[in-house]
Amino acid sequence: MVLKSTSASDNSVYQVSGTNVSRSLPDWIAKKRKRSLKNDLEFQNRVELVQDFEFSEASNKIKCTPDGQYAMATGTYKPQIHLYDFANLSLKFERHTDAENVDFLILSDDWTKSVHLQNDRSIQFQNKGGLHYTTRIPKFGRSLAYNKVNCDLYVGASGDELYRLNLEQGRFLNPLKLDTEGVNHVSVNETNGLLAVGVEDNVVEFWDSRSRSRAAKLILENSFDNSPFQVTATSFRSDGLNFACGTSTGYSYLYDLRTSQPTIVKDQGYGFDIKKIIWLENTGAEGGSDNILTCDKRIAKIWNRNDGKAYASMEPSVDINDIEHIPGTGMFFTANEGIAMNTYYIPNLGPAPQWCSFLDSITEELEEKPSDSVYSNYRFITRDDVKKLGLAHLVGSKVLRAYMHGYFINNELYDKVALIANPNSYRDEREREIRRRIEKERESRIRTSGAVKKPKVKFNKDLADKLSQKRGDKEAGDVLTDDRFKEMFEDEDFQVDEQDYDYKQLNPVKSAKETDEGAAKRIRALTAAEESDEERIARREGRGQYSDSEEEDDNSDDNDSDSDSKSGSQEMSESEKKLLAKKVAAAQRRKRERETDAQFKNQMSVGMVNNDAQGEAFDTKVQEMRQKEHQRDRNTAGVRRNHQGEAEFSYVPTKRSSTHQKNKKSIAVGSDEETQERDSGRSRARSQGRRAGKNAFRGM
Repeated sequence: MVLKSTSASDNSVYQVSGTNVSRSLPDWIAKKRKRSLKNDLEFQNRVELVQDFEFSEASNKIKCTPDGQYAMATGTYKPQIHLYDFANLSLKFERHTDAENVDFLILSDDWTKSVHLQNDRSIQFQNKGGLHYTTRIPKFGRSLAYNKVNCDLYVGASGDELYRLNLEQGRFLNPLKLDTEGVNHVSVNETNGLLAVGVEDNVVEFWDSRSRSRAAKLILENSFDNSPFQVTATSFRSDGLNFACGTSTGYSYLYDLRTSQPTIVKDQGYGFDIKKIIWLENTGAEGGSDNILTCDKRIAKIWNRNDGKAYASMEPSVDINDIEHIPGTGMFFTANEGIAMNTYYIPNLGPAPQWCSFLDSITEELEEKPSDSVYSNYRFITRDDVKKLGLAHLVGSKVLRAYMHGYFINNELYDKVALIANPNSYRDEREREIRRRIEKERESRIRTSGAVKKPKVKFNKDLADKLSQKRGDKEAGDVLTDDRFKEMFEDEDFQVDEQDYDYKQLNPVKSAKETDEGAAKRIRALTAAEESDEERIARREGRGQYSDSEEEDDNSDDNDSDSDSKSGSQEMSESEKKLLAKKVAAAQRRKRERETDAQFKNQMSVGMVNNDAQGEAFDTKVQEMRQKEHQRDRNTAGVRRNHQGEAEFSYVPTKRSSTHQKNKKSIAVGSDEETQERDSGRSRARSQGRRAGKNAFRGM
């Protein structure tokens, strides 16, 4: 089990229970998984200081009884009231109400009497048995305050009246008429009975409860900016002389009632409404009487009321609705937007309460060890920054702590060195901020409905063009208007230097269209190495002919090169123009030579085709004549006339040619493939019968 802890100014703050600390399960799940939960270490080691210290959805307000034995809280959903008994560390009871709670007060020393202001303009009085009485007010209430001396209950509402309900007489008294509408907070000074009313304007009205008249009117001034603000919280110190109030802009003002000027003004840091102010007078530790707590929805800070020095802070992971300090201890309860209510313990501020005194012995043992590599008061700078600031001689000393590719340096030292290195940095930053605000005001002016707002590209236009070509105009427009990337195209500090060495290393290759050398290469004519292999082979054999489509392509390419050369020559100097003119003339000359060669080769190819046709016809005739003579010689039979004129038939028998000679004749007449096949060997067996080998009867 580990307790989450944070430290500021050497004061540890332990989050004992609450959101992201303990894991609680509903009863029906716990019963169903009772056996499996025995082996769940995270569930077994959970911290649950008070049982069922939570609400179904969120908690609104929480307060401890004056005797310190009980805590009452209100929350939702459904609207309900929880009472926790510290003696048993458990929930005593819960009550449901008709409306959600806005504020409540505990009227007795224990929990038996309480008054609750609901968001339906009703005021409910609760006792041991439950709801005792309900009444209503004309306006929606915002705050409650009770004066124990005259038993007056003050109700601040959205109107310009402060309602008074006397609990001794049991009736409403005449309300106090205010100069401003909207009462945000009411508080009573228990020492002198002075009543402080914080209104929607930057005004605090002080009323005397005895004479029921306005005693003073305090107007708060914002010296940081002129924006309007409201007073959202007020609080008196027990000595009756010190007063504190919080505003809607996150500032806390401390006053001495004997002067109208604040003794100290503290900025909460987040700009949210101050929800509550507590004077930490009774904490049980030395020096604790000088501390004060201010709380907004994000963080609760404890600081010294004399010099404003931070003492500790509590920052849960959910928004804070209310905070309560247990008197005489260093423990705090917070009502927040989470299911579980948070519990914080600061040992240096005060001891643990008696009902959980065991916390003093286990906090250090269960403390979460912080990482040593976290430097909260240091700034990280690179080696280039060290050279620019002139701190190279401090490398290796304790001033610069080496870490990864740079160093850690103290924030105060960095601010001083940066101011010395660049004295005009403040002025430059101020001018940039003024320019940025002026441009923002210009953009906020009213435009016509038909106007289309185009993103401005002041810098890195080439990058924007590439982005629009690759991704499209719509996606490029989204990138240019995105808050994460738009400064890249509007701020000069993000200008891309294409001549930088690192940029060339990351982008070593560019297309020919993007460079000037590529434009010069495009006007050059094609060389023999750039032509295809088929065209070169065709020209060598005399059979290459350029088709009409190829000639048209060449003409179009030449025209394109001419147009490119003309457009490029307009942007170049005189010497470059002359050089380009020579290149264009050479390209045209090579073009004419190529056309002449092609025309000559066409004529030669036509003549060769005609000669081949004539030669082929003559050869055919010669072969036919030879075949006729050969047939006439072979014809040995014929009819002849003798010397007497009588006809006689003569026949000379010829010797039959052998099979080998016939094969030779067929070989002479046959194709080359048959010749190769027959010359390679015998094509069939000498006999069709079956023959035995020499070793047919071996072994018999």
